[in-house]
Amino acid sequence: MFSDRFDQLVQALRILPSVGPKSAQRMALHLIMKNKEGAVGLAHALNEATSYIHDCEICHSLTENEICDICQSNDRDDGLLCVVESPADVMAIEQSGSFRGKYHVLGGHLSPLDGIGPEEIGIPYLIQRLSDGKVQEVILATNATVEGQATAHYLVEAAKHLPVQMTRIAQGVPQGGELEYVDSHTLSQAVHNRMKMR
Repeated sequence: MFSDRFDQLVQALRILPSVGPKSAQRMALHLIMKNKEGAVGLAHALNEATSYIHDCEICHSLTENEICDICQSNDRDDGLLCVVESPADVMAIEQSGSFRGKYHVLGGHLSPLDGIGPEEIGIPYLIQRLSDGKVQEVILATNATVEGQATAHYLVEAAKHLPVQMTRIAQGVPQGGELEYVDSHTLSQAVHNRMKMR
């Protein structure tokens, strides 16, 4: 519209999730007209992040080092491993402050229709990691989607021969949720995963 470079910026912003053409155009206008200094800082931060952040060699979460701080930590429980789909899941669990073990990031979930099998998400590496005898319990924290559930089920089957306890994070009614507004699948999971009170 204004110039080829402006159009190029709009197209570049559209790679972000949930950003359509209008949102990308508004962002581009804001960066060019009202916050050029911020735009330069954003470009620098993106360049630095893409140049220096990569997968941890052990857990496949994100780090600037060969091995992330969580994997290196002696304060974390080596016997407890939480398996998640993405680094965003690690961030969410860490923000809750409720977990003191270590992680394994699959980088996705099984989806045969999309050509994503066990090898594509590193399940053989995870099974090898569990074979060293350090891990006593694996907490499966894959998403509560059909693919996430299938991935968790596959992992339970793949680790049957190992002396490792496999558990699944609880699923059900959210804190503060009212039953009449909860979908039937979530409610069914909540009833199935009920806790003993006494």
